[in-house]
Amino acid sequence: MNDTPETVVMNPVRRILVVDDSRAQRRILTSSLTRQGYDVTEAGTGDEALEILTRNHFDLILSDWMMPGMDGLELCAAFRDLPRTGYVYFILLTSKTDKGAVAQGLDVGADDFLAKPVNPDELRARINAGGRILSMERELQDKNRLVTTTLAEIQALYDSLDRDLVEARKMQQSLVREKYRDFGTAEVSLMLKPCGHVGGDLVGFFEAGPDMLAFYSIDVSGHGIASALLTARLASYFSDGSPTHNIALEQGPNGDYRPRPPEMVADELNKLLLNDLRSEHYFTMLFGYLDLTSGGVDLTQCGHPNAVRLTPQNDATFFGEGGMPIGLIEDAQFQRQQMTLSPGERLIFYSDGFTECVGPGGAMLDEVGFADFLRKNSALTNEALFDALVWDLDAYSGGQDLGDDLSCVMVTFQPDRR
Repeated sequence: MNDTPETVVMNPVRRILVVDDSRAQRRILTSSLTRQGYDVTEAGTGDEALEILTRNHFDLILSDWMMPGMDGLELCAAFRDLPRTGYVYFILLTSKTDKGAVAQGLDVGADDFLAKPVNPDELRARINAGGRILSMERELQDKNRLVTTTLAEIQALYDSLDRDLVEARKMQQSLVREKYRDFGTAEVSLMLKPCGHVGGDLVGFFEAGPDMLAFYSIDVSGHGIASALLTARLASYFSDGSPTHNIALEQGPNGDYRPRPPEMVADELNKLLLNDLRSEHYFTMLFGYLDLTSGGVDLTQCGHPNAVRLTPQNDATFFGEGGMPIGLIEDAQFQRQQMTLSPGERLIFYSDGFTECVGPGGAMLDEVGFADFLRKNSALTNEALFDALVWDLDAYSGGQDLGDDLSCVMVTFQPDRR
């Protein structure tokens, strides 16, 4: 004996409208359908049926084709034009057998045909067939409603996330409190343009003791919220207003604060990222100090693009030795590099969003192209120069989405102004 319960497929056909100008024919069909458990309504004309259909819902319509006034074909066409929420199966009763008549019926919206006189077994089979169609249609409707509801929920979540990201962008931009400051013998300008709502680039500067300026450019791996959160944490380590919380400063014997060597700053950040923050991200960095009196620069390069030295004579030269990114390996070694800026020279730290920009032909801008941009726009200063670089970069890419954050920090040494 098989104890597995039998799967019963419920026929969705419950209410049937029978339309026929013959009272006797209607009664025969109604009696047969009622015995099978259907809720049956009768109509003697097409006009009467159409009026009933405007006020009531049926699962299936069984209509004679040949009727005085509005015939079954016209009724079917008129019914299909009515607004309705679900599909209704339409069967035409006819003695027509030629293919042209059948095609005409299908064209106006009939689903099936039943030859007269009606055979009860064939009628039952046709109604069951219609029930299967309605079952699939209603299952599809249920799934569509589920999809629509799910999409609405996803859209609501997306809108909420989008609002949060807009706020996050504002907060990230607030990390760059000053985009420009004049230190007398030097000027500092910053640019930060995330490619999306939020990004992984960070630039900044702060006073690092008497006549000492610190400045940095950071590029966190990846994009999006996780990268942006790490940049916010890193910004807190380079606080301009609280030297006690600034990782780059140490207290001297007289209680004053002085800069820590740049390679030691990089080493400390590497330990923090690997041991305390335990982030899956790493970052590249250029971090340096400018002596505001002599123009001397001490810096460390941690996997970041080479710095650019731009002279008043429009010579753009790259300076750097690569180095290891921060947060990849515990025993990474970071080196100090030194240079001296001459009066009028500019030192630029930038993210690889510039040099790795791809043109329509697939070639990257690279250092050579970036140097050309700098020489071309060297007469401009500060924000005007940054705007011109972005404009030229957009033209080089052919208007394509740049796909990476853009950031710059530019220090101009001008001792003659003191």
